[in-house]
Amino acid sequence: MDQISYEKAANYWNKIDASVEGMLGGFGSLTDLDCATSIRFITEYATTPHGSSLSLDYACDCGAGIGRVSKHFLLNVFKKVDLVEQNPLFLKEAEESYLKDEVLSGRVGQFFPVGLQDFVAVDQRYDLIWSQWVLGHLTDDDLVAFFIRCKSSLKPNGIIGVKENICARGVVELDDQDSSVTRPAKVLEACFERAGLTILKKSVQTGFPKGLYPVNMYILQ
Repeated sequence: MDQISYEKAANYWNKIDASVEGMLGGFGSLTDLDCATSIRFITEYATTPHGSSLSLDYACDCGAGIGRVSKHFLLNVFKKVDLVEQNPLFLKEAEESYLKDEVLSGRVGQFFPVGLQDFVAVDQRYDLIWSQWVLGHLTDDDLVAFFIRCKSSLKPNGIIGVKENICARGVVELDDQDSSVTRPAKVLEACFERAGLTILKKSVQTGFPKGLYPVNMYILQ
């Protein structure tokens, strides 16, 4: 998938406002529905026996932006969260303003100013590694490598969560503006398989406005 340019994507996001509206391309009003759905999705798994239950101690927010998902989803489920985001201005906004209270209370661990293609986490740190609306910026090979590294960063019984747009037309669509792709479900799920991951749970986001991409949610292990 050589159409993806990490430099071009970084330059695009450097021009985006460090706000919820900026993170969601003007659809900031979807935050409540988005995060409420994610909470139901993850807590159902965490509280239902699937061999062994999920600890709710430490999560990692990948492609975190200013911390929208951390604030409204992950920190409503998990005790502590790390943020991974390549744009330093977004992390500055998260640390100094958007997540200031959470930082001061010790519920935010580390801020990692790095792209997911280069992110290497501490071994066996996380109960959940969550990636949302960011994996389209990775090439297939880098996506698989990212997932493989994530596996070693999970605690025993830890899981990986993915929430991404899906191309219903069955082809990989390139957005040349931000240098990202939207994959069909079969292509995304093939990357999971290549990384040695199993889909434990799969669901679809509902209630979003017509005209937007379908959004799939996955729990992987």
